[in-house]
Amino acid sequence: MSSTLAQAAAQAAAPAAPAAQVVETAAAPQAGWPQIVGPSPELIAYEEETGSDDPPQVPVVVAWNRVMKDVRAIAKASQVESGPAKFWYRGVDAAMEAFAPVIRRHGVLVIPHKVIAGHAPATTSGGKAARECTVTIQYRIYGPMGDYIEAEAAGESLDNGDKGTAKAQSVALRTLLFHAGMVPLRDTDPDAHNLERGEAPLRPATSYRDEALNPATSKQRLYQAHYELKSMNRLGELIENETGESEAIGDLIVRIGKTRS
Repeated sequence: MSSTLAQAAAQAAAPAAPAAQVVETAAAPQAGWPQIVGPSPELIAYEEETGSDDPPQVPVVVAWNRVMKDVRAIAKASQVESGPAKFWYRGVDAAMEAFAPVIRRHGVLVIPHKVIAGHAPATTSGGKAARECTVTIQYRIYGPMGDYIEAEAAGESLDNGDKGTAKAQSVALRTLLFHAGMVPLRDTDPDAHNLERGEAPLRPATSYRDEALNPATSKQRLYQAHYELKSMNRLGELIENETGESEAIGDLIVRIGKTRS
């Protein structure tokens, strides 16, 4: 009896198994499921070193310079494995993991201020219908004192669902952080390779007309379409407008733009 009581007391006094041991006994994810990878040990240590006090009150250019000092390099650690192309890249997740804790430490905010998006029908290499989205986003980078600097970045995506705009904005954010942060790739310089560009098919003026007459087309997109045609010296191309009359595509876009809010 005394031996049994002693064993029970010893078991009750023993420390509980850590939570990590419980997690290890969980069922493994099924084949094909994405593996969930948490923050790196270096990132966790950096976050733990960041105090709860407000950051030093310095101008935004000083705060952003401190961000640049803490984010030195991000390698291409992600790989595209689907489709004929196989290449390594550094995505928006890598940018967010590298920059988010650093801008929190230094009291910096990166806020999209103005978004101009454009959409056009496209076709994938497999012949499936898709939609191309291009965005130009103006960001404001705020410092701890409330002052800010402005920067622009562009993004492009091709999607056959409703994720094209979100993808393009993610590309723009990634581009902004890498470029404004002057983050090196530690990779082969782009000038080391030469790629000859083929002749792109010219978008017909009637396509611009149909886009302009679509009530869902925003006023900002009409501005962008007008700029595209102006850069190609095509504002004077004649098309048949919604009433069957001949009208210059540039004039039609300006006229429709005045009716959009």
